[in-house]
Amino acid sequence: MIKRSKKTKKIASKPKTKKKALKKSVTKIKKVENLGKPIGVVTHFYNKIKVAIFKFKKLIKIGTKIRIKGATTNFEEVLKSIQIDHKSVMIAPKGKFIGIKVAKRARVGDLVYEIKK
Repeated sequence: MIKRSKKTKKIASKPKTKKKALKKSVTKIKKVENLGKPIGVVTHFYNKIKVAIFKFKKLIKIGTKIRIKGATTNFEEVLKSIQIDHKSVMIAPKGKFIGIKVAKRARVGDLVYEIKK
């Protein structure tokens, strides 16, 4: 049986000053937004034509400002065109699959929030 000594070198680290620690913690804090409850979800995205398919939990109209937020997605969009089964509509009822032209990429599973004026 081999006996090993438990001698370890301990390197003394210089304690951080309060200012440095505070500055570091402030930079880690992300802005928390109060968006409320999501009103819909992205179910599909067509990349070439930049159209996202949504399923909303409430009635939605043209001119409504929405925010699409996910793990890597976060942008605002004003609804300019809404289509149901390839037909343009002004008002879309809840529970239907709705196609909306968007400016940026939306990913499946991203949540949709309504931005109130």
